[in-house]
Amino acid sequence: MTSPETNAAPPGNPARKKALTAVAAAVAVAGIAYGIYWALVLNHFESTDNAYVQGNVVQLTPQVGGTVVAINADDTDHVKAGQLLVKLDPADAEVALDQAEAQLAQTVREVRTLYANNSTLKAQIALREAELARARSDLARAEDDVSRRLPLVATGAVGKEEFNHATAQLAASKSSVAAAQSAVLAAQEQLTSNQTLTAGIAVEQHPNVLRAAARVREAYLALKRADLLAPVDGYVAKRSVQLGQRVQAGAPLMSVIALNQVWVEANFKESQLQNVRIGQPVELIADVYGRKVAYHGTIEGLGAGTGAAFALLPAQNATGNWIKVVQRVPVRIALDPQELRDHPLRVGLSVAASVDVRHTSGPVVTAHVGAATSEGDTGEDSSSTADKLIARIMAENGAAGR
Repeated sequence: MTSPETNAAPPGNPARKKALTAVAAAVAVAGIAYGIYWALVLNHFESTDNAYVQGNVVQLTPQVGGTVVAINADDTDHVKAGQLLVKLDPADAEVALDQAEAQLAQTVREVRTLYANNSTLKAQIALREAELARARSDLARAEDDVSRRLPLVATGAVGKEEFNHATAQLAASKSSVAAAQSAVLAAQEQLTSNQTLTAGIAVEQHPNVLRAAARVREAYLALKRADLLAPVDGYVAKRSVQLGQRVQAGAPLMSVIALNQVWVEANFKESQLQNVRIGQPVELIADVYGRKVAYHGTIEGLGAGTGAAFALLPAQNATGNWIKVVQRVPVRIALDPQELRDHPLRVGLSVAASVDVRHTSGPVVTAHVGAATSEGDTGEDSSSTADKLIARIMAENGAAGR
């Protein structure tokens, strides 16, 4: 039989109660501290790990077709703007340029002949006018002769045969005058026609010369375009061209990426954009370096639409099976150039972005008009060099170059 002392409840443990109370108090203090920290700090940040490094992928594409005879860069190589990367066979372009130069020289000489013909035709008109004056003089003498002989025919002083001869001379003189007048008119029309081709312009500005010069310029540019130069400083990627390959105009041969001009595109949920403004500071952590390297950027702009709106197959929200999906808007973030030099990034790398949204005085959309953000170097000024070549050919063939 169990004694009463055995059924009694064990006495309480004061140490255990104190420990539980301390733990509960610590949890409560931690919760309050986190709440205060969230209200004062975390509440002013918007974060996302849906962010990636973006950059300009500049494709190297030929403007003319041809056969590849040299390749001077490979994947991962660093190249400078204006550096020769791919060379096409220039033989056909050189022949075309030689033909265009010869055609320009011939055209200049032909046009100079047109101008010289103006003086020749003026002299021809003067000659025809002199012949007309002589014919008219002969006609006047023939008319006087006929008028003088006509009264004498009736008296018999002048024979009939002699009078008929004088009359025939008069008719011949009239025909000569008519022919001389036609010759003068034809010479004048010929001069007018020739002056129409030359009036008001110099030899070097004549349409025929300009057309031939344009062909020289076209052939020269085609020859220069056989050399494919690096448009920007950067690193070669996606090289697909091979020696001996016949390439067509517009075919991508390789890409050049300027890693010093990359940016981050962070895709924030639409519910996170309420306080996001242009100019706000951003802290970024790239997965490739981990948390030991932090990048500091600035919001440059917010996308003009959501990613779904610009997708290859945009959602058809007007259909009956519509399901609400939280949309994301791309936000462009500029990086610190010095941090980029110290820790280079590659296009496509994953990044975590945290935006400080405490200051909301900045604009939501970009206010300034966009300007060119990058310029390429394609080598020497081909148009200027072609103009010098054209001027030299004109000067060598008697026309002042432009």
